[in-house]
Amino acid sequence: MASQYVMRPSRLDDLPALMDLAELSGPGFTSLPVDEPILRERLEKSDKAFHGRQRRIEYGKYLLMMEDAATGEVVGCSAVKAGTGIDQPFFNYRVITLAQASAAAGNMRFDMDALVLTNEYVGYTEVGTLFLKREHRGGGAGRLAAQSRYLLMAAAPDRFGPKVLAELRGVVDEDGQSPFWECLGRHFFRMEFTEADRLSATTDNQFILDLMPKYPIYVDLLPPEAREVIGRCHSDGVGAYKLLQWEGFEFDRTVDIFDGGPLVAAQKRHIRTIQESRVVTLQAGDIAGNPAARQGLASTDVMPDFRAVLAGSVLKGDDAAIVEPGTLELLRLKPGAKARIWQRSK
Repeated sequence: MASQYVMRPSRLDDLPALMDLAELSGPGFTSLPVDEPILRERLEKSDKAFHGRQRRIEYGKYLLMMEDAATGEVVGCSAVKAGTGIDQPFFNYRVITLAQASAAAGNMRFDMDALVLTNEYVGYTEVGTLFLKREHRGGGAGRLAAQSRYLLMAAAPDRFGPKVLAELRGVVDEDGQSPFWECLGRHFFRMEFTEADRLSATTDNQFILDLMPKYPIYVDLLPPEAREVIGRCHSDGVGAYKLLQWEGFEFDRTVDIFDGGPLVAAQKRHIRTIQESRVVTLQAGDIAGNPAARQGLASTDVMPDFRAVLAGSVLKGDDAAIVEPGTLELLRLKPGAKARIWQRSK
């Protein structure tokens, strides 16, 4: 059952499970490449981040694994990157609107969109790598995977930037073909989408700076199949997109340079889960049938022992809450411990 899922920091021995998730995620999921050395390094960086051993705090890359507490199986993951564009460039296309007007042509006026290469998200915290095995989607599991990232930020706010972004996978078919790439990127890179995707995940992205067009690209000059997918996310990402919008993220007219997928952004202090969560003292009790019980999430509020679960709770004043004994067990806490809770609105 969904209530038995727990989000926890990744461990070095999660490599086989992470490889499995990468293979299931499919083409275009850049943050989960099917590459064992890269994923091993990802786990090592996450371990350093959670234990505060990275060279600079903004280098932190925190990977959370979703574990089925009943079986121990890893069924999903999500992640937070403390700072983008710091250790390597973070290129995107910004969609700008150019006003065209001519009095000599009978006062004709119209607007045209153009794509401009930018690297303007330096220092933003990025949330991403949200993926669940298909049979474990629904029942609140996706919400747990998504919201646990914001509870993590709330637990250690000084480790993350004041602005947060998310990059959603664009339209890519089952064969790994991207209409946006085929009509635009291929002309400049002269390689398959999957190869460019792999290089983006495994290099310092200098190849993008070397090969990408340096001048604006008029959207109207692109074929219809490319224009139609600009700013659209992959069908598997629709649920994640809706959760981001619910949190307060907005489309920033910026898209991925390879597949045209949307980027959304928000001020960290405005993110709904962070705004609505609170630190309380937990008490154990039976809350079934209690009219004051509200469903939501509970998480530890410390590093490196961060854990988050779906949990019902009953507030007692402003600084205490009653939860089921099983919630305490999943969080590995005892009654009287401090924790952070978020409750759904009625």
